[in-house]
Formats: sequence, structure tokens, C-alpha cells
Amino acid sequence: MFAIIDIETCGAKYEFKRGRITEICILVHDGLQVTEKFTSLVNPECYISPYFINVSGITNEMVANAPKFHEIAHKIIELTENKIFVAHNVGFDYGFIRDEFDSLGYKYKRETLCTVRLSRKLIPGKISYSLGNLCSSLGIEIENRHRAEGDAVATSILFNKLLELKALNPQYKNKGVEELMTRRIDKIKQYILNKLPEECGVYYFLNKEKEIIYIGKSVNMYNRACAHFNSKESKSKKMLNDLYDVDFVKTGSELIALLLENEEIKKLKPKYNRVRKADVFTHTIDWFTDKLGTIHFKIESQENSSQPLQSFIGYASARERLEQWIDEFELCLSYCHLTGEEAICFNHQIKKCRGICAGEEEIESYNKRAAAIIKNYSFSNSNFVLIDRGRSNNEKSIIVIENNNFLGYGFLDENSSFSTFEECKDLISVKNFYPDTNDLIRGYLKNNKLKTLLF
Repeated sequence: MFAIIDIETCGAKYEFKRGRITEICILVHDGLQVTEKFTSLVNPECYISPYFINVSGITNEMVANAPKFHEIAHKIIELTENKIFVAHNVGFDYGFIRDEFDSLGYKYKRETLCTVRLSRKLIPGKISYSLGNLCSSLGIEIENRHRAEGDAVATSILFNKLLELKALNPQYKNKGVEELMTRRIDKIKQYILNKLPEECGVYYFLNKEKEIIYIGKSVNMYNRACAHFNSKESKSKKMLNDLYDVDFVKTGSELIALLLENEEIKKLKPKYNRVRKADVFTHTIDWFTDKLGTIHFKIESQENSSQPLQSFIGYASARERLEQWIDEFELCLSYCHLTGEEAICFNHQIKKCRGICAGEEEIESYNKRAAAIIKNYSFSNSNFVLIDRGRSNNEKSIIVIENNNFLGYGFLDENSSFSTFEECKDLISVKNFYPDTNDLIRGYLKNNKLKTLLF
């Protein structure tokens, strides 16, 4: 049984102060068709701004006499109990509803299924998987777009099509579709995993001797831990056979979860973690400019490094990365110190170097490509503070970068403030620095925007 759900809101869940639900629609689906429907406006007990009125058409006047969430909470529990919670981009709808129940002191937990993820597997190659664009491409008409019932009905029609595709194409079992449709967790393991919250943080798998055998991070620790049970890898099966207990640390911030996971894996070296175990970095790729202003790259030992872009656990991995840059950016072997500095490099002879070593390319032209690499592997400022979500609605987190290196992070009340960089540093816990930590932060910031304070 499934509960197909759509909500409208007047705020973003991922702000420090969460938004509120203004409308909800629940369609009970028995795997063949919709058997029951519940739709209601919801009084959010807050002001609906013009932006959200424009999105959904739901005004403050419309919700003034609508039931408050706690007045329909029992109905939501009743309609979704023992059912899989289905939504298009399920993390959004489920997260809002779970937070509303949290505010009532009730732990709401349901198995979830995302029709975005399912669509990507069953209908690959679409330009967009937003509900509007996907339905349009499939000929599904949406009545009352951006209203809960209209979007829920469209999602149910989409869901029917996806179920048909799955039934007609048994080969999808090998593409992860079964894992999205069902959970295969025995009762003992389920009891263990139920200890994990559906919140952002780092989770630990322990064996019978209370030794940590695996460390992971996720914005939803419970769901991510459950996913291990659907893996076909023999490593996962062995790990789950050893699983005896779990522990976790809430972070609120996904970036802090990533940093904590990295540090803990290096420190504890769990049996079943395969990546990020290395805590000793022997070589770097440094950059510098010569007297003419030309940018050079050079592999250095860690102790001789003065201006590193990246650090590596050995010379071979540093050499491999530098050769990737040479191929991608048409760098000169001489200016990467992989051949004699006075010689015309071999790559120029085979037309893979544009001739900076032969005086056939302007320094400015060569530096433009080299500078793109430096920008990609450097912070834009030396000292700054990132501000992110905390572990609760009344908390925020800060991540501090000092002298181009990660320093540490901390949690503070959402109303707390600081005026100087030194004050900020007093609010954090200084962490062990590993060179790949900077890479993790840069990689995260490429895809996620956080409030940044420069110093």
C-alpha cells in the first residue's frame, strides 16, 4: 500500500527557521488505483508572503479558518500508517511533515519512495524530471498546478505509469528499481536501524564487541543506513552480518557531516570503509611563477611544499593528477617540471603543448589555462566563515577557514553573533587538519551555496 502525498508551503525547510505547510493532499493507492483521498488547506499560524502566494495562489484569507496542523495530524497518521510514503522529490514533502510532527513531540517515521528517482531509472534521458516537465513529456495533464491535490493526482498518474513500466520490464530489477520499491530488512536489523533518526549526521555501525566497523554520513541517517540492506555487494552483506548495534552524531549541516565522517574514518579506520582512510600525505602539487610571470606546477614532497594546490598519499597519485591537468589544459611538460626546463617539451612535438616552451605561445595565453586550475583548487579568500544549519531550529553552525586551510567548526544559538575573526575562532572546536579536507569543502561549495562572512 502507498500514500501519495503533495504539500504546499510558505517557507523553505532548509532555512534556519523552517517553513510551514499551507495545504496537503493524501491519495491512498493499493498498487492498482487510488482508493481514498484527503485534501485540506492548513493554517500555518504565520504570515504567507507575496512570493508564496504567487507560487500556489493560497492566500492568508484562504487559510484563516482552515484547520491547524495538529488538528489534522491524526488523519495523516491514519492514512499513511503501514504504507510507503510516495512523493515527487520525497525529501521535501516528507521532511516538512516530519518536522511538523516533531514540533508536536511525535516521531513520525515512514518508508519513502521518490518518483523523481524512480523516473530517472525507468525513463532515463529526460532533460528535466520536475513534475511539470516530466508530466508534459508523458502527456499527463496537471489541473491546478502548484496546488496540493492537482500535483498529487498528477503524481499518482505518473506513479501508475512507472508501475506499468516496471511490470513490463523485469530487467529493471537489475537497475536498482526493486530497491526503491521495497525494503528487505529482517526484524532484528530493523530494530537496530530504528535507533537512527531521519536527520542529518554521521552514523556508526558496531559489531558484537562494540567495535566500529563502518562510518557513514547522510542528510537522512536512517534511510541511508537502510540502503545498505539493498546492496548487492558482498562487502555490504558481510558488514550487515557483523552489525550488532548503531550509534550516531547529529550535525544538522551536511558539510559538517562530511567533515566529521572524513575525520572519524581516518582516526578509527573501520573495517568496511574503503575510502578516506589515508591520514598521511607525502606529496603535493605546488604552483609558483617565474621571473617572467609564467605559472609553473611541480610535484614536491610534503615537507618541501610551500604553495600546495593538492596533497597526495604518494608520488604516483600526484603524477597521475598532474598528467590529467597536462592533457586537459594543454600544459607544457617543461613548466610542469616533468622534463628538462630548457628543452622544448615532447608534447609540443606531438601538438599537445601550444609552444610556451618554444616561444610560440604568449605567457598571458598559457597562464589563463593554468590559472583556471589554481582557481579550481583554491579558496577565493584566505580567511572566511561559512554559516549553515544547526542541529535544531534554534541553532546554527559555523565552519572556519584560516590561512586557506580548514580550522574547525562549532554550533551556537541562532541569535548569537560575532564581530571579529578571533571571536569566531573562540566559538569553534579546532579539528585535526588533513589536506584532503580542503578538497571536500571546495567540492561541496561548488554544488551548494552557504552564507559566507569574509575577514
